[in-house]
Amino acid sequence: MSEQTSIAEAGACAGEDCVLQVLVTNQLGLHARPASQIAREAQAFAASISIVAQDQTADAKSILDLLTLAASQGSTLEIRASGADAAQAVRRISELFAARFGEK
Repeated sequence: MSEQTSIAEAGACAGEDCVLQVLVTNQLGLHARPASQIAREAQAFAASISIVAQDQTADAKSILDLLTLAASQGSTLEIRASGADAAQAVRRISELFAARFGEK
């Protein structure tokens, strides 16, 4: 099963557009270190990637944009990607959240 297929089966992809909700579980929320990890991963993809918190959207390739979300522990965010490698981008960024950005 390809990455595109596994994301699509979760109901997150339509063509080259993918959306997936994630939960911020690390204690300090989306601070500078996690934001830099997201931006670094996002920059590896050609897809346009954004992170949405309530009514605010941030470019996932920009650390400063991500920090403006001020997402604390327990926040639900939405990863949105559009492009040929959108499914892979959403999967990889969601894995960072699942791993709590390497924090305890």
